[in-house]
Order: sequence, then structure tokens, then C-alpha cells
Amino acid sequence: MTTLPDLRLTGAIVLRDGILQEGALTLSQGRIGDHAAPEIDLSGYWILPGIIDLHGDGFEHHLRPRPTAPFEPKRALLNADAELAANGITTAWFAQSWSWEGGSRSADTAEEVMEAVAAMRGRFLSDIRVQVRFETHMFEDHDRLLAAVRRWGVDYIVFNNHLPEAVHLADTRPDRFALWAGHNSHTPEGLLAIVRRAQTLDDRVPAALTALAARLAEAGVRMGSHDDGTAELRAFYRGIGARVCEFPTTTEAALSARDAGEPVLMGAPNVVRGGSQAGNIAAMELIEEGLCDALVSDYYYPALAQAAWSVADQRAAEFPAAWALISTRPAEVLGLADRGSLAPGSRADLVVMNPATRQIEATIAGGRLAHLSHGAGARFMAQHAAPLRLAAGA
Repeated sequence: MTTLPDLRLTGAIVLRDGILQEGALTLSQGRIGDHAAPEIDLSGYWILPGIIDLHGDGFEHHLRPRPTAPFEPKRALLNADAELAANGITTAWFAQSWSWEGGSRSADTAEEVMEAVAAMRGRFLSDIRVQVRFETHMFEDHDRLLAAVRRWGVDYIVFNNHLPEAVHLADTRPDRFALWAGHNSHTPEGLLAIVRRAQTLDDRVPAALTALAARLAEAGVRMGSHDDGTAELRAFYRGIGARVCEFPTTTEAALSARDAGEPVLMGAPNVVRGGSQAGNIAAMELIEEGLCDALVSDYYYPALAQAAWSVADQRAAEFPAAWALISTRPAEVLGLADRGSLAPGSRADLVVMNPATRQIEATIAGGRLAHLSHGAGARFMAQHAAPLRLAAGA
């Protein structure tokens, strides 16, 4: 995609410095500027910082629309990228599991996804990276993981332990456990045998993860943990340098993170649906208690923008602070100093929203037009159809 020519967006309400205010901004060479340029009148619209998604696995539905029907990764990820743009997401980490589950969450698939993302990076509309969700009991894969991290430039890893969940599901909901097994080409008996075998290694986990985390830190990888349920577990991960607390399942774990100055991430679908689909703590409760720093898409990309509106509608925060949960705050969590705001000099990542319909009608990512629709599309086309040259291609 070609970077847009210098343009000045005028007439809109702009979210800057935590305030929705009248203003204008210039797009110049992929950055936010403040100088004169050919104008597009966006009166009636809001201009907001682009959404930053630190954890989303919705791309899996593009790779495998059905569990047993995989599609070629590069083409599938282009479709996932288009979905990101349509939902205002300008930076995203695809959360790819590296797990004993096998199938779509195997080490082989994880490496295929890393390779595909690296190969397609120049064609993506959004800035797409890979977050590896690494299962804690995969001892034999540590060297392989580190080699993949270095080869494909992975910069974010979170540690999971889904063994207790698997056992609980097998004991209480064998029908759902069988479905889980079938998604990755296992019989229920076969998957349960894998789980039971892995559980015998529990005592080795702390030392193994401590050693792995030290090597990942040397490689410059940021680390976190997933589904912490206790303060003790959060303290362990803190001790090995995994300081991002992702989807804590209890207030206790979230408080432990907050007391240590660690960021807490929760799922936007949890906010939109009014609670956790897994029966864990409600994200809105943590937001209201000041215990949530950022929201992520989890399994549904449209939920991010919807969640910001839900937070504002329920008066858990004013809209600017609610939008910061999906833009400014995620940028701070992973140290992205060049985005998350519309300050001059920042990367030109922005969303044009119709506040009446709450629909995102344009997305600009890195100064490139990623999504355009409805009334905003008509304004861009009518005023600058020739210079914008909306056809893709460099």
C-alpha cells in the first residue's frame, strides 16, 4: 500500500491529550503533523488514535474456518488483516498457542504462523506481530522456541498452564472436552492421556521456566502470564520477569499485579457480553475498581471498539479514558512510544468514527489508507479522489 500524500483532516472532534476537542491534524509521510496541506472536511466525525490489540486469536478462524479445514496461511492472514482494519485496529499481536494440544496449537503450526506473518508483513495494512502463548510444561521445546523467536523476531511471550482446565473439563463436561480434543485431531482418551502425562512434570516447572525466562530476556522478549488465579502465582511470574498480567481470573491476582506496578489486561468480549464466557471474574468489575490497564480482543476483534463504548455507557470511565484502554494504555504496556496518541510526530495510526452510529468509517495505519466506507469514504473520494489513488500497490 502507498502512503497517503500530505492531507489535513479538519472539522472533526479529535481525541488529544485525553480530551475530545475541536481540532485538525495533518498526515505527512506516515506521521502526524500540524502544518498546512490539502484538506478533507470531516465535520460530524471523531478522529481517535488507532486501536492497539495486545492479544487476539480471532485470526484462527481465518486459518481454519472449520477445525478440520485449514487454509493456506499467507492468504488467510491477509483476510484477518482486512478484518483488523475494518475494526480500527492498527497494531495487533496474533496470539498463537504453542501447546501440548497439538493441531492448530502445535509447535509446527506456531512456526508456520510466524513464518507467514514475517513473509506478509510488507503487504499487511496493520502492523501485525506474533505473541506466543507458551504452555508451561513444554520442556523439550525450549531450544526450539528460542530459535523460532530469534529467527522470526517474536517480541512478546506469555506463559499458560491449561492442564488444570483440561482436567476439570474432562471431569465435569466430558462433551465439551471431547469437542476440544476433536478440534486438534485427538480422541478424548488420547488428549486426557497427554494431559495426565504432562501433569507428572509439575515439580519441574518452576526451575524450567526460570531458566527459559532468563534466556528470553536476553533475547529482548517481553513476557507475561495468562489466567493467574492467585497472588502467589503472580509473584512467581513476577520473579522470573513475566510482568504482564493477562486475564487474571481473580481480584486477588489483579491486586497483586497492581500493587507491584504491573499492567493488567482483560478481554474486551468480557466487557461487551457482561461477563466471562469461562465463568471467571467480570472485566467491568476490574475496570470499575481501577484494576484493568488495557483491553484486548481475545477471540473477537469488533469487541474492542464496542467495549470502549460499553465502558463509557456504564459510566465506568469517560469516553476518552475508555478509548485509552484500547489505544494509549496498550501502547504504554509494550513500550510503543510512537503510537497510541495523536501527538505531532507520532505514527499516523487513526480511526475516523461516526459518533451517531458508532461505526468506524475509516482507518489509517502508518499513514496508509487501510479501511474506508460510508460517509467518510464519500468525503475522501469526493475531495481527493485523484491524488489519493486508492488502488492498492506501490
